[in-house]
Amino acid sequence: MNAAERKTQWLTSPLVSEEDKTLIRSYSEQEIDDVFFKDIEFGTAGMRGIMGPGSNRINTFTIQKAAYAFALYLIDTFPNRLQDGVVIGHDNRLNAQAYAQLTASIMMKCGIKAYVFPELVPTPLLSYAVRSLHAIGGIMLTASHNPKEHNGFKIYDPFGCQLVPHKIEKVITILQGLPNELEITVPNHQPTGQPTTISSDIEDAYLDAIRSLSLHPELDKSTFKLVFSPQHGTSYRLVPELFQSLGYTVTPVKEQMTVDPFFSHTRSPNPEDERAYEKAIEVAQSIAADLIMVADPDADRVGLAYRDSKGHYQLLNGNLSGALLANYLFSQRIALRQMPMNPVMYDTIVCSPLAKKIAGHYDVRVESFLTGFKFIGDRIQFYEEQAGPTFVFGYEESYGCLVGPFVRDKDALQALLLYAEMTLFYLQQGKRLDEVIHDLFETYGYHADQQYSLALKGEEGQQFLTRLMAQFRQYPFKGVDGRNVVRFEDYYEQIIKTDRQETFTINLPKANVIKFVYDDGSSVVIRPSGTEPKCKFYISIVTEKTSDLHAKVDDLKRDFFQTFNL
Repeated sequence: MNAAERKTQWLTSPLVSEEDKTLIRSYSEQEIDDVFFKDIEFGTAGMRGIMGPGSNRINTFTIQKAAYAFALYLIDTFPNRLQDGVVIGHDNRLNAQAYAQLTASIMMKCGIKAYVFPELVPTPLLSYAVRSLHAIGGIMLTASHNPKEHNGFKIYDPFGCQLVPHKIEKVITILQGLPNELEITVPNHQPTGQPTTISSDIEDAYLDAIRSLSLHPELDKSTFKLVFSPQHGTSYRLVPELFQSLGYTVTPVKEQMTVDPFFSHTRSPNPEDERAYEKAIEVAQSIAADLIMVADPDADRVGLAYRDSKGHYQLLNGNLSGALLANYLFSQRIALRQMPMNPVMYDTIVCSPLAKKIAGHYDVRVESFLTGFKFIGDRIQFYEEQAGPTFVFGYEESYGCLVGPFVRDKDALQALLLYAEMTLFYLQQGKRLDEVIHDLFETYGYHADQQYSLALKGEEGQQFLTRLMAQFRQYPFKGVDGRNVVRFEDYYEQIIKTDRQETFTINLPKANVIKFVYDDGSSVVIRPSGTEPKCKFYISIVTEKTSDLHAKVDDLKRDFFQTFNL
């Protein structure tokens, strides 16, 4: 069906409310194309999109179809374990609770036990609960750090990890074999009953596990000042409770401590966006706080701003915060004789090389994966089963990291605790974080990174991205203003080509991603979205000491875009 035919189907269906039909009639031609040109898809982080009527939107019908497909996958994969159940959670989004209830009812109709939390929960707690309850899967209703108009549907395996491609492909195959979202009928194989409410013991055990990660619980916290915001989301209660139990003083950004699906008191719930810190910086300035901590709405990502040696507040991007924490964890575990034999750190192909260099200094092996924390979680499980290297740290440049593998997804609560401890540790050595960063740069080179997003619409936008990626593949060794390409990495073709006429195989799942690596150590990665017409560019430079690192990144971005006529 094309977009016009899908529109007609929605307008003539008795299942669609008059309110939604009126909204559809008000759409422009371009909006109709965007809303109906395809079925909403699963991507690197599940199914996520704008809420509203339409096949390419998040709504009751598309959630029901996704939940039924996952139920059928579980029945096929774990036919004798259905009573081990599925754990279902939700964040603060509009309709998230209703979608969670709908999902639970579908699981139970299919004969699968449903566990639900008594209130909204952080995503990492859902991952922990799946593992603790020995469930066969998990479902989180969340759009993470996306704007308020969005919602989403993440699915987890029995190890508390989001489904990797060979697993998710089975769900997608089932999904594609189902009728369209308006014609789904879920057979009722079991009495409806009620889902099982998860006890507070799971939450208590999760917080205890996080406390156990502290490397220096003895540090004097009496003069250390922290500011925290949950961005109106799920960590509003647990982060203050966690920090208070360990003796920290945390000043909340009061307006943002309320559970609010409209994000009324923040200009952005995304810690990658500097607008997310505006109110927190005001609070920090009023008390001369040492560190600002921000969790995104579902509490899997973190944002940080620190008070530097001149009294100013500086934001940390995910690459730099990840490198700082890696250095702290590795150096202190070695000093405390807590570093395991054969340690391994995980990052992604779009991460800065800085943390890799730090890991190399401490003899920590590094493995890099495609973007999506599911690949890190899956590798932790693989090595546990194979008695391989021991996981010590994993992070993504998109502000997510993991220290303790009792969770298999990004965990803001773990991260915030250790970032706070790290900052306090260095303060008591007489160093603020800008001075620690300077020391790292002096040792490993000056690094800077920037991400740029190109947002398009509808089928025309998707076609443009297809042409764009073809252009990059046509000119793999096209230099950029004095920089020569030494490595061209194509993750769809799964090959690496070098300027020495060498070719290597990439042993990662296929992905429509391209990476140019230049002779000065800088790089550009291009990654189109798998679910919508968007494309991300990751610009990374390595240079000598300079007064303005960010200007150097801007220069490379400008030169790259000019070279390829973008």
